[in-house]
Amino acid sequence: MSFADFEKNFQDKVDAEIKIEPRDWMPEAYRKTLVRQISQHAHSEIVGMLPEGNWITRAPSLRRKAILLAKVQDEAGHGLYLYSAAETLGVSREQMINDLHSGKAKYSSIFNYPTLTWADMGAIGWLVDGAAILNQVMLCRTSYGPYARAMVRICKEESFHQRQGFEILLTLSRGTDAQKAMCQDAINRWWWPSLMMFGPRDTESTNSDQSMKWKIKRKSNDELRQEFVDMCVQQVKVLGMTLPDPALRWNEARGHYDFGEIDWAEFWNVVKGNGPCNKQRLDARRKAWEEGEWVRKAAEAHANKRRTKAA
Repeated sequence: MSFADFEKNFQDKVDAEIKIEPRDWMPEAYRKTLVRQISQHAHSEIVGMLPEGNWITRAPSLRRKAILLAKVQDEAGHGLYLYSAAETLGVSREQMINDLHSGKAKYSSIFNYPTLTWADMGAIGWLVDGAAILNQVMLCRTSYGPYARAMVRICKEESFHQRQGFEILLTLSRGTDAQKAMCQDAINRWWWPSLMMFGPRDTESTNSDQSMKWKIKRKSNDELRQEFVDMCVQQVKVLGMTLPDPALRWNEARGHYDFGEIDWAEFWNVVKGNGPCNKQRLDARRKAWEEGEWVRKAAEAHANKRRTKAA
């Protein structure tokens, strides 16, 4: 068979909704796209633990502390599922982590913003995890089997995270004037970064068309962003709060809400590593990796000892 025949057979399987598995033939560009996307997703889960872990000791009640601990634990698990899925494509976990620490690999820009108040835990749950769910539900049907299967459990847990965040904001929105102001302030600060989570405009997204042809993704950045806006406009009414966008209004002709322009200069600045917490986040991950070296070595020695005994 020629290369063209292999490529045609691959695309025919994708078009027929047959999952691509690790031992199947795949174009090298498909493999590289998946490694980039899955590793970036894994890094985002791990780095995403940092802004929330910052509030575990300061949660306002034992109940809130237990819920936040469970959420951060979920995110660690998500990262491990995703690193494992990426490893099936022939890349080592150590290489992925080295790429993160060197700045070569990216993670979601949203996690480069600081968490200033307890209300931020609610805004992250409602807005950030809400945006993540829209992105990730479609990944349960992505064409690469190990990625799709990992996403099923991740999406179930992310829906819990979103409900937990909304419930925090709902409680604050029914509290004192100071609590209501804290709630609105958190929404104001996290709204635009949450819209940026969907990535650049479709016209500036270099990988989107090919990823959709390969069914790695099912909807474009702008389609998902519009769905998110339409959803949040309704949900914010329950909170009795507002979204910080004076251009937000219903467009009868389109059947969707119009919304203002994202600050794309800020978006690209954060993506390039110049956000408020970029350096802090990477420094924390490098420190954790270095200080955990003895644990990795001990685990490896224990595994080798068990293998020797079994032999």
